[in-house]
Amino acid sequence: MKTSFSFLLSVLLLTLSTNASAQYNKSAGQNAPMEAVEVEKVNDKTGQIEKEMVQRRVQGDSYGNAQGSDYDLAVDGAFEGQTIVVLDFYNVLQADAKSALERKGFSVYRYSNAAPEPKELEESLAKANQLWIISSCDPGSTRLSKDHLKVIKDFFDAGHGLYIWGDNDPCLYDANAVATYVFDTKLEGDVPGDQTVTLFEKEGEPGVLPGHLLTTGIEHIYEGVTVATLQPTEGFKPLIYGSAGNLIAGYYDQDGKRAIIDGGFTRLYYKWDTAGTGRYVMNAAAWLANAERFGDVVNPKLKEEKQ
Repeated sequence: MKTSFSFLLSVLLLTLSTNASAQYNKSAGQNAPMEAVEVEKVNDKTGQIEKEMVQRRVQGDSYGNAQGSDYDLAVDGAFEGQTIVVLDFYNVLQADAKSALERKGFSVYRYSNAAPEPKELEESLAKANQLWIISSCDPGSTRLSKDHLKVIKDFFDAGHGLYIWGDNDPCLYDANAVATYVFDTKLEGDVPGDQTVTLFEKEGEPGVLPGHLLTTGIEHIYEGVTVATLQPTEGFKPLIYGSAGNLIAGYYDQDGKRAIIDGGFTRLYYKWDTAGTGRYVMNAAAWLANAERFGDVVNPKLKEEKQ
């Protein structure tokens, strides 16, 4: 009997998943982390004061999300030496977002406003573990050629992370050029938002996906100002539904490859300090680094500390 490639890849990913444990916090995958605390109580029978350990929710920030970097997906500095290449065609990846990514160890190599030549992009990606593309707001046109798109698809097909950011029409043409070429889907529309959503209980309800590595430590997230809607496509699962019930972001996690398509890039710079944004950005980068597949991205210092 022939062994399928997908089965072999699944076994490999399971073997490498232990590498991720060095980079992820203990609360990875928990939206509302708990902590053990010692409390005193009076024994009803003896009247004596006794101590016992109980579980309680960790302290929250002003928006109701767990407070402190221990409740992010990744340990601070976990991805030291790893690079994110960003094609920022609208100049929205500001200092706050860059600083958040650097906190987890990532270096950010950013092209502003214009794309490099395809050959230069290919050379830059050879040193990176993920690519983020932030669309311009040029109506009806894209800054990416077919040669750029081929480089991007080859990078993704090799298992490296891809984050495609768009926003309300017309801030989506570059995003759609990539989304269509790689995944046969696109972002559409202009939906008013500017609200904070919580966890959704079922698909189609406003909220963020519960119980996933991407949403570690997040129970409330700001959706963006006006947002685009991701069209349903095979392979993508819901990540964030807006307050209007439209699908703002979805994630892809198949055959060892990971991607996110997001119709709300205003979160990267507008109301940065609103619910969940910084943590979400750090979680997304850590997840897209795909430590479960690429054992060599583990920071050796962290691995030694965990042993």
